Amino acid sequence: MQERIPFIDYIRVIACLLVMVVHASECFYVDHDSYTMVANESNRLWVSVYDGGLGRISVPLFMIVSAFLLVPMKSGMTMHQFYRRRFLRILPPFVCFLLLYALLPLAWGGTTAEQALADLKMLPFNFPMAGGHLWFMYPLISLYLIIPVVSPWLERASAREERTFLYIFAFTTLTPWLHRFVSPYLWGECFWNNFSAFWYCSGYLGYLVLAHYIRVHIDWNRSKRLRIGALCLLIGGAFTAWSFWWKVTPGVMMDTPIAEWSWEFCTPNVLLATFGAFILFTCIDRSPAWITRLSKLTFGMYLMHIFYLILFAQLIIGGDVAAPRLPVWLAIPTIALLTYLCSALTTWLVSLLPGSKYIVG
Repeated sequence: MQERIPFIDYIRVIACLLVMVVHASECFYVDHDSYTMVANESNRLWVSVYDGGLGRISVPLFMIVSAFLLVPMKSGMTMHQFYRRRFLRILPPFVCFLLLYALLPLAWGGTTAEQALADLKMLPFNFPMAGGHLWFMYPLISLYLIIPVVSPWLERASAREERTFLYIFAFTTLTPWLHRFVSPYLWGECFWNNFSAFWYCSGYLGYLVLAHYIRVHIDWNRSKRLRIGALCLLIGGAFTAWSFWWKVTPGVMMDTPIAEWSWEFCTPNVLLATFGAFILFTCIDRSPAWITRLSKLTFGMYLMHIFYLILFAQLIIGGDVAAPRLPVWLAIPTIALLTYLCSALTTWLVSLLPGSKYIVG
């Protein structure tokens, strides 16, 4: 059994909470997924802070954690052995919750029979309408598929060679900005070609290589990690929060991708903040038993949390995002924390059942 790494357990626990903070924040600005409007200045500020300044690092942190633990593959492990081990762990719970999000909302009128049937037909191809957060599983699967391919290179690569790749990856994080403000087509992209010149050096693969580089080649002392980590997190997080606050105007409807112009997980600011946060976490050298136990529950918590979040959002918002029952600065973390606690308790209870690994991992 792999030895627990204390700071990795902390990352899982905190990143899982931040995912719920993001989704709690979305209750105060997302309208039918593709359009955004904030009701007032308070919503504009606190969505910027919680969703942008804090929450955007959650997904990249989970990607780095996966790569940190799995890359390079163990000596002697074959591609098929790796696939069998990883996919048997994540696919049964994933499929279980795909079905639950397609069908369970029927019980409280959260979807129609027609929509449920349409979701079921699409399950081999994409997530159901009520389970939008399950998008994360698809790039995670992609990382697992590519790990056996890049592992041999990472075993041989020097620090300089890895830095060269990371410089290219960092450059590609400008792509979302260039797509929005320069051209929808870059470096060979067109309606018959989605694969640009930098396609194969971009995306979450960059976080995979970054994880290996941090683990193998960064040997900074604790003081340096604290200084650099805090500075990167502060600058990246502040820019991410500002980008939303600057772009949206209270009472004005706009396309969500425009409002979130710098909130994609592979943008320079999110990359910088994620690097800083991960470096800060590496300063943790021990964790209490309850953090370890909670860390083991986070996969199931992530899978189920939307069911609870919808309930608590309705209770706390009360039908009016401009005047929720709690002030927005308190409403967002309260929704997230209640969702977190209920998801943790439910996952723990399910984990006591025989065969629970096929439901909550």
